[in-house]
Amino acid sequence: MNADARARQHPHPCHAARPGEERPNRLVRHRTSPAHAARPSGAPPHPPPRARHRTSPSGAVIHQLAARLRRLPPSCGPVRLVGVDGHAGSGKSTFAARLAEALGGAPVLHLDDIASHDELFAWTPRLMAEVIEPLGRGETAHYSPYDWRARRFAPPRPLPPAPVVLMEGVGAGRRALRPYLARLLWMEMPPEEAWARGRARDGEEQREFWDGWVRAELRHVVEDPSRPHADALVRQLGEGYEVLPGPAARSGPDRDVTHREDPRSMW
Repeated sequence: MNADARARQHPHPCHAARPGEERPNRLVRHRTSPAHAARPSGAPPHPPPRARHRTSPSGAVIHQLAARLRRLPPSCGPVRLVGVDGHAGSGKSTFAARLAEALGGAPVLHLDDIASHDELFAWTPRLMAEVIEPLGRGETAHYSPYDWRARRFAPPRPLPPAPVVLMEGVGAGRRALRPYLARLLWMEMPPEEAWARGRARDGEEQREFWDGWVRAELRHVVEDPSRPHADALVRQLGEGYEVLPGPAARSGPDRDVTHREDPRSMW
């Protein structure tokens, strides 16, 4: 049995409960909210419950980044669509939740709701039809989130054309989506470290799926890499984040002197 076949027999490696978390059924949760409620075993992992942010240099970084994103020109109809990409286990969901909060409750689209056992990465046409095209017309999008435990798509869920919409997940910066992105953020963590974090979090029961997923992700990264096109690299610190210019950082009249804690250095 090949890696893809093994992967399709198991829940997404990014869909397992973390030790000590209480996870209500993910289908009762409205995920356009930036608040990431817990998930059941076999559902995409979300970060553990987080404390309210205190005022700190790292917290200021996220708020500065949010302010810059708000001022960007729309990229998908009236929407500033911002991609948050990175390897599985790199902390995309956690960061997207905190950035959404700093944006005043921006909607977050999780690509693990778009992917499925049969389409780990071949979900672009469905995403375009259900999300990108409606947002581009200034309409509320409706997408059917995939239930990784039940192995079926749930009823459609709305995604409003807010001023800023975050789209997080492996492949958020893929070639077909980049024309619609106002900015692409990449979670800067070596793949081996990210995958090790994910494996440790998800436990032995997800080992076989992780083996298949890593092969599939490696193939995707080779065929359609995102990092070279990232406008910013997001690095998780002991507490908070630092945001650095990415390989594709824009240059222009509003570009400031590079500073580790000021996202204005990127654009």
